[in-house]
Amino acid sequence: MTRYFDDFSPGDRFVSKGVTFTEADIISFALRYDPQPFHIDVEAAAQSPYGGLIASGFHTLSQSFRMMLQEGVFFESSIGSPGMDELRWLAPVRPGDTLHMEGEVVEVRPSSSKPDRGILKMDYRTINQRGETVMTLKVMHLLRRRMGG
Repeated sequence: MTRYFDDFSPGDRFVSKGVTFTEADIISFALRYDPQPFHIDVEAAAQSPYGGLIASGFHTLSQSFRMMLQEGVFFESSIGSPGMDELRWLAPVRPGDTLHMEGEVVEVRPSSSKPDRGILKMDYRTINQRGETVMTLKVMHLLRRRMGG
């Protein structure tokens, strides 16, 4: 069930299901969007400072965002985002890693100029199967309010 702006409070938390990154997925994404040798060439990656193939940070970001959207928390009430802040890639993502995303509401602010919406600020962490945080970011979600909100 989708939630609207008015349904959120600071401290609310959400956890996504996990997704496993495969070698083929990592290479395919990187060939299209981030064709650096340590993302697309297993042999070159082995000689890199990473010691093996790693996913593009943009792949991690894209997949993480998809994981949270698929939870349906605000899928139908979302009307975009004015942006994100403080994106950090903290650890490499390798073939076989299973990631999930955790989000926490940090601020709920009704729009002062458009009463049909508000901004939900959330902190997100993407975590691998070993419990290591591999990525963090802050996102502002623009959400519809309930009718009469």
